[in-house]
Amino acid sequence: MSASTAAYKDRQFIAVIGDEDTVTGMLLAGVGHVTQPPDSQKNFLVVDAKTENTALEAAFDRFTTERKDIAILLINQHIAERIRHRVESYTAAFPALLEIPSKDHPYDPEKDSVLKRVRRLFGE
Repeated sequence: MSASTAAYKDRQFIAVIGDEDTVTGMLLAGVGHVTQPPDSQKNFLVVDAKTENTALEAAFDRFTTERKDIAILLINQHIAERIRHRVESYTAAFPALLEIPSKDHPYDPEKDSVLKRVRRLFGE
């Protein structure tokens, strides 16, 4: 097995950082996973107005750097705005970072960090 294959072969889960409706929908679709005890880490974080940015940053770091079983990280775009500096600086291929809309906040392509990088590559 090549080194590039080893980098992603064990990545089998989707992680979600989102509002209650988004996370609930993803869990109902079967995305939810909890690791074995004693640490029992969840692959989702429900964010509300009381959630501090430090908790968001900790979850983002846990899903993108610590957990090697996450293939895709979905984050509501309005929540990504709260930790935009982390999202903009994230450049790894795995897990793939996708900003998604929520029920109350429509998607704005001008804010999407992935689309900004694509535009830079094409010189736009």
